Amino acid sequence: MWVQETNPFGNLGLSALVAAIPILILFYALAIKRMKGHIAGLITLISAIAVAIIAYGMPVKLAMLSTLYGILTGLFPIGWIVLCAVFLYNLTVKTGHFEVIKDSIASITEDRRLQALLIGYCFGAFLEGAAGFGAPVAITAGMLVGLGFQPLYAAGLCLIANTAPVAFGGIGIPIITAGKVSGLDPAVISQMIANQLPLLSFIVPFWLVFIMSGWQGMKEVFLPVFVTAATFSVTMAVVAATMGPELPNIISALVSIIALIAVLKVWKPKKVWRFPNEPAATMEVKKHSAGKIIQAWTPFIILTVLIGDWGISGIKYILNQFTIKIPIAGLHNAILVNNKPMEVIYKFDWLAAAGTAILIAALISAVILRIRVGTVVSVFGETLSNLKWALLNIAFVLGFAYIANFAGITPTLGKALTVTGSFFPFVSPFLGWLGVFVTGSDTSANALFGNMQKITAQQINVNPVLTVTANTSGGVAAKMISPQSIAVACASVKLVGQESDLFRFTVKHSILFTAIMGVIVYLQAYYLRWMVPKMVEASTAAQTVAPSNGFSIVALIISVLIMVFLGVVAARQR
Repeated sequence: MWVQETNPFGNLGLSALVAAIPILILFYALAIKRMKGHIAGLITLISAIAVAIIAYGMPVKLAMLSTLYGILTGLFPIGWIVLCAVFLYNLTVKTGHFEVIKDSIASITEDRRLQALLIGYCFGAFLEGAAGFGAPVAITAGMLVGLGFQPLYAAGLCLIANTAPVAFGGIGIPIITAGKVSGLDPAVISQMIANQLPLLSFIVPFWLVFIMSGWQGMKEVFLPVFVTAATFSVTMAVVAATMGPELPNIISALVSIIALIAVLKVWKPKKVWRFPNEPAATMEVKKHSAGKIIQAWTPFIILTVLIGDWGISGIKYILNQFTIKIPIAGLHNAILVNNKPMEVIYKFDWLAAAGTAILIAALISAVILRIRVGTVVSVFGETLSNLKWALLNIAFVLGFAYIANFAGITPTLGKALTVTGSFFPFVSPFLGWLGVFVTGSDTSANALFGNMQKITAQQINVNPVLTVTANTSGGVAAKMISPQSIAVACASVKLVGQESDLFRFTVKHSILFTAIMGVIVYLQAYYLRWMVPKMVEASTAAQTVAPSNGFSIVALIISVLIMVFLGVVAARQR
């Protein structure tokens, strides 16, 4: 049995400097050399293996098995969620239903401020929840330009709007990843985020309109802005606290879209606001019947229903019975941490995984919408091909995260960060901010720093749930300035070569939002402790017991009725 060492050189400063080598290599590869993500991830992983073996004395066999365990976790369940979420989205695009969805959103109002709210904020949040990985900004910025927005403004506004939703992007994948690497229950992390990000999500709509039209312009549309901000943030708080990390974006976005549309049906601004000398609109917005719109939204309605079902305790209990548990031979109980053998069991929850629920939603949608089998198969193949490097990058990053945790690299860095003392809760969101700025992904930032946040919090006697969550909450504000996000935004509005202009447009907002989050986390650490839920380990949360009520049966009956209704609506459109 190998004993984990967190200070291999007998000097914490020197040990931390060596432990930071893989992270510094990652920063250099991405921020300076601008390497592709999967190449930078592979180099970082190799450097981490070298540090683990040479500096920490980790046996080669344990280092390789730790890496393999991390790679497997990256591919399933994390990569599986990403693949299935993007597949569902691509299916709607391939079949033309997404054009109807876009038209249904874009045809509501001609006021540029309200279009930015409806498309950049609400619809962007929906896309972030359903797919993520660059799709929200690329689609919404392109839509705004098509409606007549100036390209730089369209890209900048959509990047700023895509802030709070990032935490729950891709069916909650950043939070699920944070739970995986820190050992905390993702549902508890989600509950903590429910006490942080809703404040930011309430501010952002007002901020967007203020950027566009100033204080006077914001007062002119205060009612719809307030309704949007309130419905989105309150719904996010409730769903995140009660249903877990998969659905807050999707449900909040749908509620805020419906609420904003309802307001605009009975209220109009006194004057339609437009940009001075704005370009002519190029996007043709078509009108569609209610049945056609419901038909187009069918895949996402079914997705919401099934993800909700998968989170119900009774259904989850049944699904977990099919989980295959595989102790990693040679690694399980082979590492001694704090005088306790480390359990390493790979849980292949092929049926209970959120990705499986998304896949089933896609297949049911294909049946209801009568999408040909050949089309479904080809779209899945295209999705897998397009995501192969992204999935490989996720696998490498998780491989790095796990060998760093198992070898003692992360605990070393966590101890070193205690030098900030009681001020660390304020610094904590900036660590997530730095991770997202470099990697372009809240998921990757959580994989890199999630466990480090936990260890540092334990060292300074702060609830680790708070700082692990802060890594996610702080990271969301860096999405608008990460090179990857800016590159996607510029490409979508045909501003390639003007990335520096877009960076200057967003950077001040990014720093301000992160500082706000730092203040919130600091207050919650020492003055608002009642807002921080009790720490629950993921292994403990997994021990679900079968409920005694019939709520699960009622939920399933309602789900079936919803799908029958969608099937009837789709049939009438043919």
